[in-house]
Order: sequence, then C-alpha cells, then structure tokens
Amino acid sequence: MVKQLQSPIGLVIFAYLVVYIVWGSTFFFIEKALHAFPPFVIGSIRFLTAGALLMGYCKIKGYRLFERTAVKQAVFVGFLLLFLDMAAVIWSEQFISSGIVSIISAATVIWFVVLDKPRWKENFTSPTTVIGLVMGFIGVLMLFAEQIFNSNGDEHDQSMVLIAMIVMTMGTIAWTIGSLYSKYSRKPTDDSDNAEDSKSEKTKDLHVSVKTAWQMLTAGVVFTIVGSTNGDYAKFDAASVPIEYWGAIVYLIIMGSILAFSSYIWLLQVRPATEVSTHAYVNPIVALLLAHFFTDHVVTGLQILGLCVVLSSVLLMNWKMYSDSKLIHNFKRKRRIKKLRHMAPKSSIPRIVEIAEFAETTRKEKS
Repeated sequence: MVKQLQSPIGLVIFAYLVVYIVWGSTFFFIEKALHAFPPFVIGSIRFLTAGALLMGYCKIKGYRLFERTAVKQAVFVGFLLLFLDMAAVIWSEQFISSGIVSIISAATVIWFVVLDKPRWKENFTSPTTVIGLVMGFIGVLMLFAEQIFNSNGDEHDQSMVLIAMIVMTMGTIAWTIGSLYSKYSRKPTDDSDNAEDSKSEKTKDLHVSVKTAWQMLTAGVVFTIVGSTNGDYAKFDAASVPIEYWGAIVYLIIMGSILAFSSYIWLLQVRPATEVSTHAYVNPIVALLLAHFFTDHVVTGLQILGLCVVLSSVLLMNWKMYSDSKLIHNFKRKRRIKKLRHMAPKSSIPRIVEIAEFAETTRKEKS
C-alpha cells in the first residue's frame, strides 16, 4: 500500500494508457504487418529482437541471467504463451479481423475456469462464475456464427475462416495451460524445517524480466525454425518491404513487447491486481475500433453484441475476485461510515468513526 501512495499519479495514468491502448493496438499492427511479412517471419523478428533487447537491459541492470531450473520453466512457458498463442494470433489474422481475434483473446478466462482443476470446487459452486462461463461460450459461438455466415458465401473462404477461429481458440487454450503451469510450478514450502532451503531457492530464482527475455527468445527461435522450414523466409524479401510495414514491426517490438510489458509489471507492483486486470475489458474495444476505422473489415452489430456478451462474461467470472478486493472493501467501508455520519448526532460522529475503524481492524486481524 505504501508503494501505491508514493507512485506519481501521472506515471500511473501513463502506464495504464500504455497497457490499455498499446496492448489493444498490437492486434491491428499485426494485421498491418501481414500485408508485407509472412506470419512466422513477423514472430521471428519481433520476439528475437525484443528478447535480445530485454536480455541486454537485464545484463546492464546486473540481474542474474541463468539458473537451470528457472530457464527450463521459462522456455516451456515461452513456447506455450509466446509461440503457440502468438502463432495462432498472427496466422489467424490472415483470414479474420484483428478485432475478432482480440475478442476471442479476451475470452481466455473461460479456459482458466475450465482447466484450473485445483479451483474447480470454488469455480463451479459460484453462481456468477457458472453464469459467466455459459455467457462466455455463447459469446464465442456468436462470433463463430457471424464470421462463418459473413464470408461471402465462398466455401473455401468459409472453411478458412472456420479453421482460423478454431486455431485462435486453440491458441488461447495454450496460453491458459502455460499460465497455469507458470502459476503452479512454484510449490511453496510450508515446513518450517525447510526454511533455509526455501530461502536458498528464492535467491537462485531469476528476475521476472530475465524470465520474460528467455520466453521471448524461445518464441523467436521457434518462430525462426518454423519460418525457415515452411517457406516463409524463402519467399521473404526484406528489401522490398515498404517502410510503413517495418514501422509496424518496430511498434510491435518496442511498444507491444517491451514498453507495454514493463508498464504492466510495474502496475502490478504499485496498484491492486484487480484494478490492473481491467485491461482485459479495454484491449478488445481498442482493437475493434482500430479495425473499424483503419481496415476494410466491417464491424457488424452482431460483433458488437458478441463483444458485450464476452466482456460481461469476463466480469462475471472475475466477480468474486473483484468483490473480495481491498478496493471494494474500502469503498463499502466508506459508504457505511458516511451513512452513520448522516444518521448520528454531530457530537457522536468521532466516536462512531473510531468504532467502525476498530471493528474493521479487528475483522482483518481475525481473518
């Protein structure tokens, strides 16, 4: 909480704008880059360059760059999160709008609920989570139907759109598996006799930026291998690419992979995680607006309805997390105190505030 109070409000606002707008715009810039770059070349250049730049920064900062177990985990997570998921995003945008891809990405929370087995009891006994899950599936099915039936009646186009939607969905599942693996691969030691071993393991762990650099480099290497074997690099002529499309790649590297990630990590340190997670609601809106105004894709009413359904489902599935957050507790507490102030005589207000604060402190200590 101290960090939050000390953080300059201007810097916090700037970081939120970066996470909200830049991450939302990366879908558009991927679609733009596809006009001149083969899919796997985009991923290769983006992640190799971003990973090398981030690793260089970590070296300058003096962070430890290698620890065998941590690097192995980072390589596996990088393969799932940054290769499989991003390969699905880039490849799919050849056939479907960047706005649609962003909405399906926002629906990733569906797979977190379905695949997070240790939390099944909690998730599937929560009415809001179950309702949100059903709504999420309905929203995704609406997008599938809208895309398939609006492919100009051409059977080949319809089949490619359907394949792209399925590939995109599989990519979100890969992202979820990688995230859950990253979450549960850290096994806390409860035994007090192992305190020294736990402390030793912590000192061996790598900084989050170093792990991310390894993930990016892993994705970049795999993108390069696939791009070299499937013919993407063979048909790519760097000299013939117009400067505006190189600009899209530079934007994805600097803004999307480095600045946005750094802002996200910093916000998690200085602001509540529930507040930072709101980027999931803004990113697809930004992507859809950019697709509408700067591409030849038509944003239909059904797409907007599907977006509303998906975002509503995300809100419901995260409802317990939001309602349990410190931000909501503080808001409810202030409302209770305000109500008491209006109800009580002036002379008793200080006493009521004192009792309310004492009761809140006692409740926190018991919990």
